[in-house]
Amino acid sequence: MSRPDHQATRTLRAALAQQLADDGSLRSPEWRRAVEETPRHLYVPVFYRQVKGAWDPVTAESPGYFDAVYGNEALTTQVVNGRATSSSSQPGLMLEMLEALGIEDGDRVGEGATGTGYNGGLICHRVGDRNFITIEIDARLSRLAEKRLRADGYSPRVVAGDARKGFPDNPMLDRLIVTCGFDVFPYALARGVKHGGVVVCPLGWGNARLVMGAGGVLNGRFLAHGSYFMKARDEGGSGSVAYPRDAGPFTGRTAGIDHNVLDVEMFRFVQSLVLGEFGEATELDDDGNSVRYRVWTGDGSVARVEGAKVRQAGPRKLWDTLELAHAWYEKHGHPSRDRFGATITRDRQSYWLDEPGSPLPACVRSE
Repeated sequence: MSRPDHQATRTLRAALAQQLADDGSLRSPEWRRAVEETPRHLYVPVFYRQVKGAWDPVTAESPGYFDAVYGNEALTTQVVNGRATSSSSQPGLMLEMLEALGIEDGDRVGEGATGTGYNGGLICHRVGDRNFITIEIDARLSRLAEKRLRADGYSPRVVAGDARKGFPDNPMLDRLIVTCGFDVFPYALARGVKHGGVVVCPLGWGNARLVMGAGGVLNGRFLAHGSYFMKARDEGGSGSVAYPRDAGPFTGRTAGIDHNVLDVEMFRFVQSLVLGEFGEATELDDDGNSVRYRVWTGDGSVARVEGAKVRQAGPRKLWDTLELAHAWYEKHGHPSRDRFGATITRDRQSYWLDEPGSPLPACVRSE
């Protein structure tokens, strides 16, 4: 196995592994060895930082490159037309998800959204490349990841394709991890998972750990910490929701809550479940206070809030939905993320609190 490496990077990896162990993200010796022995700089030869509104590349020749690559931070790794379209996720989040998979020796593992290939490198270290398959919608990223995995000594099956359509040939996986954001889980992806298999996947702004049960039903709870992966996208797209050009006639009323309550971390998670795929924008005054807020969804619904005034348009009254969700959130005592769960069937997705059968308001989705 050939790995472009040196003592300084090995020292940095050991320090990263210790940091992740100290904060609880890294718990098992198998994953610790994977972190200590997988050269993230091989998979992230360049990343981008915003400086004065522009994206500046950072390479091995740049000051601070190795400290950043072996720090516990997400790194933007692809920019298209001024927009970030791919990243190498925060290692602590990656390891929390990998630990939650509960991988055992000999397991067949699939990955949706290959990205740089670093997550795949960690998995290959754990189960071997013959037991790993990964799929990436961006053909360029797929080629680069395959090249980097080979440079790290691995030759897994790397597929250029849309994970939302499922894996080719239904590989019958024991474990599946997804590293792009979904609002509605694409059930085609689950068809390659065995009965009793485990899926760890971003849904809204959380990561759900789901188990494949009888009748093809996925059921499980969310992990404790947040999740802010880039949304699943078409090749060449950004995954963001465009603001509707013509939302139709607006109706007005008085707001029942201050729009600043949306800044509360746990309610933002609830908001992501209730609204599904959405975009938002906040306008600040000279003192940095939020004075105007807009939220919109892909079906053409829009809500605009300024002070106590609300204007809404489109098929869904988004602000009414958010006020209903906030009242529910207050009534249930601001529940933590790991009290929430999801149930997914071939044609239906619902979220619940504590036990299935106690759904959140307006939280049922169809594929």
